[in-house]
Amino acid sequence: MSNSVKKRIHPLVKPFSDFIQSETSGGIILLIVSVLSLILANMDQGIARYFPAIWESHFHISFNGFEMNKSLTHWINDGLMALFFLVVGLEIKREILEGELSSIKKAALPMISALGGMVVPAILFALINWNAPTRSGWGIPMATDIAFALAVLLLLGDKIPLSLKIFLTALAIVDDLGAVIVIAVFYTSHLDFTYLLYAALAWGVLLALNKAGVRTLSIYLLIGLFLWYFILQSGIHATIAGVLLAISIPFRIRYPKNQLVEMIDDRLQVIKENLHSEQLQPRTISEELEDLNEKINSPAQRLEHQLHPLIAFLIIPLFAFCNTSLLINTDVFHQVFSPIGVGIMVGLVAGKPLGICLFAYFSVRLGWAALPAGVSWKQLIGAGILGGIGFTMSIFITLLAFENNPEFQSVAKVSILLASLIAGLTGYFLLRGQKLPPVVTTTSDEH
Repeated sequence: MSNSVKKRIHPLVKPFSDFIQSETSGGIILLIVSVLSLILANMDQGIARYFPAIWESHFHISFNGFEMNKSLTHWINDGLMALFFLVVGLEIKREILEGELSSIKKAALPMISALGGMVVPAILFALINWNAPTRSGWGIPMATDIAFALAVLLLLGDKIPLSLKIFLTALAIVDDLGAVIVIAVFYTSHLDFTYLLYAALAWGVLLALNKAGVRTLSIYLLIGLFLWYFILQSGIHATIAGVLLAISIPFRIRYPKNQLVEMIDDRLQVIKENLHSEQLQPRTISEELEDLNEKINSPAQRLEHQLHPLIAFLIIPLFAFCNTSLLINTDVFHQVFSPIGVGIMVGLVAGKPLGICLFAYFSVRLGWAALPAGVSWKQLIGAGILGGIGFTMSIFITLLAFENNPEFQSVAKVSILLASLIAGLTGYFLLRGQKLPPVVTTTSDEH
């Protein structure tokens, strides 16, 4: 590929490359943290024996009669995970407005495939648990963990085309949207309509601020905090507040593209003209670039960029550290073959790739969608198998589905870990054996 073509493509690919790098690095850390958590929870020596109980210690906030008293597990799952859902919402919004879901042609294959990857595992789980007390867990095998799935793709390096990574990313994002809807609609036990009205008013204020052109992030985040509290008290899971807040934060850049280019040129010209001036200090250049960044990026883009490292390297690993702190014994492994364990294993390992690939195949055959450039059906099957890595969202839905049954939670978590391990290894070795088609290169810059 010519240098000029590379230069033109780089600005278009860089945001996606940054996203991939953040998610894949986070996935590797997630794996390390999960293994460490399991080891500590099952050690009999020293402080490790008290490790699982740490998460049940309580932390409370109170002032002027207001009080919130929750366990550390609840603060992580209801509080910090709201930030995870905020980033999920920002990713979905970005993809719908400008990314892989911005047009019917682009979105057709990942959307239809994701639908299959949600429906088939849910049906399989429901059939296996039809008359069992665990039937409420049908949503557990529906979701794909984007961090782990992309971490596996990272290990494959350039053995797979970029278009397959983009497809799997878009599919996982649609998957997350489906999981958010499932949580909001099916895993809400009771509703307090007074707090629900307060939440609706708070969201209405946020949408009005967006419509009025307000672009100060701190205002949105402050009102978003009230929105989170109202939704928490309403009975709907508090993490949904993150998605609602993401919808309300402005995404569009305030200036037309040609005006932005002129502004950038003008600022750079001023810096160049004063390059040798004593008044032009490194701090001044940094301030100029920060000011440019404010104008070039929207509030939603800035917030997503700022939160991604926090989510990938702190919040999700902390969530995993807390929720994989399982005391594993022979009884738990025996129960993996109970309806709940079999339902999750079959749903993730078999249902996910079956649903993704069947829906993709028929959508292509019917002319509704097309395979991504350079992607074979075998590679798509490999990506479908990686879709069976359910980890983060699957564990999250487990906590909601079996809120009052720690035994079911433990069996479900172990089943999710085993299924995700099988899906990850199977997908990796299948894709590793695939060969990329030859790349057509050009030696001239004329085109």
